[in-house]
Amino acid sequence: MLARSALVCLTIFALESCRAPADSALPVRVAAASNLSECLGPMVQRFEATTGVRVQLSFGSTAQLAQQIEYGAPFDMFVSADTQHVDSLIEKHLIVKDSRVVYALGQLALWLPKGDNNESLAELVNPKIRYVSIAQPELAPYGKAAMEALQAAGIWSRVSSKLVYATSVGGAREMAETGNADAALIAYSLVLHKPGRVTIVRSHEPIEQALGITSTGDRLSVRRFRDFILSSEGQAILRSNGYPTYNFSVVVDDALMRITHVVRGDDHLTNTPRQVPIFEALGFPVPRFGHLPMILGSDK
Repeated sequence: MLARSALVCLTIFALESCRAPADSALPVRVAAASNLSECLGPMVQRFEATTGVRVQLSFGSTAQLAQQIEYGAPFDMFVSADTQHVDSLIEKHLIVKDSRVVYALGQLALWLPKGDNNESLAELVNPKIRYVSIAQPELAPYGKAAMEALQAAGIWSRVSSKLVYATSVGGAREMAETGNADAALIAYSLVLHKPGRVTIVRSHEPIEQALGITSTGDRLSVRRFRDFILSSEGQAILRSNGYPTYNFSVVVDDALMRITHVVRGDDHLTNTPRQVPIFEALGFPVPRFGHLPMILGSDK
C-alpha cells in the first residue's frame, strides 16, 4: 500500500513539473522600433511595478524586426513605427488581427547638435553642413519620412550627396551625437531632450504607428501590456516623449476639416469607440463611421 501511495505521489509531482509555467511568470517579449527607445523603458518600469509581469525589449528598425518575426523570432508583440509592416504580418497570419491598433502618431525632427538658431530644412544646403544622417528609407519609416520631407522642400538634389544612412533612427542619432554627421533627420522623441537645436518637420506623410500581438504570443499578460500602452498612463508617457495623443489629434483634425463621414479599414474598429467620446466631450459633431475589410495589394 505504501509503495502504491508513493508511486501516486511521484506521478502527481511529475505531472506538476511538466506543466507550462504560469502566464505571469513568462516575460513579455517585445520587438520595438528604435524610435521608442526613450519612452518604452519608463513605460515598462511602471507596468512591471504595477503587475509584476516582466517585459523584455528588443529594439531595431521596423523592417528588420518584421523580417525576424517572419523567420520565427520568439516575440510576443511587435510595436512598429508604421502600419504597413504590421498589416503585412496580419496577412501572413503572424499577427493576431484583432490586436492591431494605432497607438501613436510619430513626428520627424531636424536635429543639429551644435545649432543655436531655429533651423529649417533649407539650412541643410549650407556648405557648413557636410553630412546629414537619416535611417535607411527602405528599413525605417522615419527614413522614408526624411526623404519625403527633403523632396517636398525641393532640396533633395542638393542634399542627397550629403546623406549618410543608418539601419535605424537610433543609429542615425548616434552618428550625429559622435560628430560623424552635422545634422540628423530622425524621430522627435529621440532628440526632444538633447542639446542643440531641434525643429519639428511636417512636410511628409503622417507617421501612424501600429502594434500587434504575434500569433504565438497571444496570452493574458501580453494583452495586459498592450492595454497599458493604450491606457491614459501609457499614452501620457508617450505624450511626454514627443508623441501627440493619436486619437485626440485625429478628432481635432477631422473637426477642423468639417469631416462628416469617415470610411476606413476594419483595422480602425478599435479606434472608433475611443474617438467618439472625444468628439462629444469637445462639443464637435460626431461623423458617421464606416469600416470596410482591408484589401492589400498583391505585393503584400
